[in-house]
Amino acid sequence: MRSSNPVFSRRGFSRGDGYAGFGTQQQGAAPQGSGNPYAQQGNPNAPQGGNPYAQGGNPYATADQQQLTPEQLQQMYQAPPAGPVQTGRMTMDDVVMRTGMTLGTVIVGAVLAWSVLPVSNTSYGLAFGAAIVAFVLAMVQSFKRTPVPALILGYAIFEGVFLGVISKMYNEYWSGAPVQAVLGTMAVFVGMLIAYKTRLIRVTARYQRIGMAIAIGFLLLMVVNLLFVAFGAAPDGGLRSSGPLGIIVGIIGVALGAFFLSLDFKQIEDGVRYGAPQNESWLAAFGLTVSLVWIYLEMLRLISILRD
Repeated sequence: MRSSNPVFSRRGFSRGDGYAGFGTQQQGAAPQGSGNPYAQQGNPNAPQGGNPYAQGGNPYATADQQQLTPEQLQQMYQAPPAGPVQTGRMTMDDVVMRTGMTLGTVIVGAVLAWSVLPVSNTSYGLAFGAAIVAFVLAMVQSFKRTPVPALILGYAIFEGVFLGVISKMYNEYWSGAPVQAVLGTMAVFVGMLIAYKTRLIRVTARYQRIGMAIAIGFLLLMVVNLLFVAFGAAPDGGLRSSGPLGIIVGIIGVALGAFFLSLDFKQIEDGVRYGAPQNESWLAAFGLTVSLVWIYLEMLRLISILRD
């Protein structure tokens, strides 16, 4: 089962227990039915012949250990443990650090755009251009086999410029709306993290299918609505207009952003648990950033409708 998050989709995440997880095709051929999608054939550290503990054996035992006296065994058990082994695998610290770098770059771009660019048609054009560049960089990264930090940070800086101009525009008409949107985004993130950690939300295959069906339908509906607005058939904004319908659409948009966050959490959990390569933490940071930007923009629109 592939991940519904477009950032993770080319990793072919899959598991056999019904949960969305990291797939085997990109990381190497794992044994059929293996619970660890990062297991690779030919791994010199992997024990051969299945689970060596299944028959009660010790894979680290030598032939001479059977002749050790009880005193010698006691000395071995009392010896200090070996130091940590650098395996080059993704950890939660890696994800937190890369996410901080990516979101920090978005914030820097937004602050610079807010401070330097005035609210004008020229700034709107620049923001639109920055959004196009950010989209292109995101698509290029999505089709890369491995994460490229330069592409991810480039996406972040251009996305930040776009957000800075748009946020300043919203602040001109609805003072304080960007701050409220930031607080709302943080609340959604914390709420989804708590719900995921306490297993109130379980990212199963059925959960993913239903969520993706709703997300695809929502995106197609927004494209149709945009065409109606562009050709003058819905001059008031159509589904994005002020009123009860606009509020409902805004709430659905925020809920879909929260849905993508839950997928991100699952991918990160599986990556850490099953030993994803360390550079996959950049991909995790990228996915979280995309989801948070989505939620922030939907929050801005929703707050503007509610303020009206």
